[in-house]
Amino acid sequence: MLDERTLYDTLQHGFPLQPRPYQALAEGLGLCEHTLLSLLARDLGAGRISRVGAVFAPNVIGVSTLAALSVPTAQLDRVAARVSACAPVSHNYARSGHAYNLWFVAGARERSTLDGALAAIAEMAGQVPLDLPMAREYHIDLGFALGTGGRRRRPRRPAAPVPPVTLDADDWRLVAALEAGLPLTPRPFHDLATRTRLPMPRVLERIAQWSAQGVIRRLGVVLRHGRFGYGHNAMCVWDVPDARVDAIGLRLARQPRVTLCYRRERRLPAWPFNLFAMIHARDARDLQPALDHIRATVGLDQAPGAVLVGTRCYKQRGTRYATQEAA
Repeated sequence: MLDERTLYDTLQHGFPLQPRPYQALAEGLGLCEHTLLSLLARDLGAGRISRVGAVFAPNVIGVSTLAALSVPTAQLDRVAARVSACAPVSHNYARSGHAYNLWFVAGARERSTLDGALAAIAEMAGQVPLDLPMAREYHIDLGFALGTGGRRRRPRRPAAPVPPVTLDADDWRLVAALEAGLPLTPRPFHDLATRTRLPMPRVLERIAQWSAQGVIRRLGVVLRHGRFGYGHNAMCVWDVPDARVDAIGLRLARQPRVTLCYRRERRLPAWPFNLFAMIHARDARDLQPALDHIRATVGLDQAPGAVLVGTRCYKQRGTRYATQEAA
């Protein structure tokens, strides 16, 4: 019987750009197409996977930011619900370990739209959110390895910077369809072509082009890793001298337990940290040894920092640049 970890390690990357992609994937896994589609439908319905679709590189087809609020504990659920209801917000987590305890990611086609969303949240919360745009990515959303205990099998080189691209109306219809996820049907790209009113060869050609350019970071299954036993996560931050942050960030990104790594703007005096890394673990006992090893290996043992442990996930989905429907 096929091991589930092997199944999803395979399906997170390299989705075939051909008329019957699920059939091709199933044959490679020793399954029939119907069985694979049934497994995916089961786990999509159970919330174990978010979608089968594209992960777009940040700040290429739109703009995004990481933001935070400092919320009294008694008001946290109420404020979080209103933040989650804001259409540009894709991720929203409560975190312990710092006065800023509600952290969310927001994205939109244009910065003016994003600024409007942050302004609305500020009015609701009675405070201006901490706005931390990305300055450089070192390792972002290349999938979550399950078969090696959440560790990547081999180091990955950082992605080359991808400049923003201009999309026409046809492109935006295709982006909207990809953001919603590929349908679990034998011919999903045929369905995409129907929804976007584009010829299927054009759909496949455009997706291939975006993938080659780095506009699409990966195409495949997007997991909800908490549903696979990795329910403990920590956002680790450090204040690193600007002259050294890129060198240390690149070393940090190569650490097997680091799932996301990037540099963001400081916001002095409230937020002095410029280097961020996400670490996922099964429990707190698994997290601390990983942190100790990373600090010692990368050279962060003397750097001022903080560990913000996720305590509740209020919202988690892909950024919707093309469609900003209300939650």
